[in-house]
Amino acid sequence: MSNLKGKVAIVTGAARGIGAQIAIRLAEDGADVAVCDLKAEWCEETVKALEALGVKAAAFGVNVAESAEVDACVKAVIEKFGKVDIMVNNAGITKDGLLMRMSDADWDAVLNVNLKGTFLFTRAVSRPMMKNKGADGTQLGGVIINIASVVGIMGNAGQANYTASKGGVIALTKTTAKELGSRNIRCNAVAPGFIQSKMTDVLSDEVKKAYMDTIPLKRFGTARDIANAVAWLSGDDAAYVTGQIISVNGGMIG
Repeated sequence: MSNLKGKVAIVTGAARGIGAQIAIRLAEDGADVAVCDLKAEWCEETVKALEALGVKAAAFGVNVAESAEVDACVKAVIEKFGKVDIMVNNAGITKDGLLMRMSDADWDAVLNVNLKGTFLFTRAVSRPMMKNKGADGTQLGGVIINIASVVGIMGNAGQANYTASKGGVIALTKTTAKELGSRNIRCNAVAPGFIQSKMTDVLSDEVKKAYMDTIPLKRFGTARDIANAVAWLSGDDAAYVTGQIISVNGGMIG
């Protein structure tokens, strides 16, 4: 496991699901964690789980699609923890529907949270990360990890807004890596495949079988699988990895 003791991470969409597991996994490696979601009170269980691991944790309410709220959140995190070393852009929503029937509102909502939110937090943490210095003045930089999706690579019927947002996250990741690499800030994305969740539990057995038939490992992924990839990218074992899309999909696509 990576040693993240002394590091401070921000994880968005961390009240539950994949985001909560990412926060817990980073805490297991020693990181202090700012747990962010639309409402701070939603994050109480995650914060308790982190504190039980012996790290510092705090909840922050933020609408990731609102620039002023994002800037205020990052400022509050730095006031609380002193710095930010790791940024995990996990917050995301779906509003599925066929392209020809999709409303402007459903398109805008998904793009605003999934893509604009990732951009806003990336922009907000960039300057603070540039200021991270070692005792000898070495620029320590930071790590930005964006949660994309396998459908952002291959597309998916009925998800024009979601696939466009995640494809945008992939492109943003690559550009961020090129722009910030000289400041020792690494940026990568994790692209989950079919992950077990409350959202996927309601799918019919027929739909689940259709997905399973495309997965060589013959199992659906877990939130922990995604969290493990994020933890690796956050640590020094991945110090020479940037601008990459790490697909965690059981071989669903290459």
